[in-house]
Amino acid sequence: MKTLHCKDVGFDCPGIIQADSEAEVLQLAAQHALEAHQTTVTPEMAEQIKPLIHEE
Repeated sequence: MKTLHCKDVGFDCPGIIQADSEAEVLQLAAQHALEAHQTTVTPEMAEQIKPLIHEE
């Protein structure tokens, strides 16, 4: 299971995004960022987020 902790991206947020693949995590993270933080994840931001995704 691939996991991304929202706080690792820099938000003061307890959100945890989990999915089977890195691509799914990025998609869910982009949706979460927009809905919870009113932030649009750009392709450049996605590249910076990828190293923060880890296997859990």
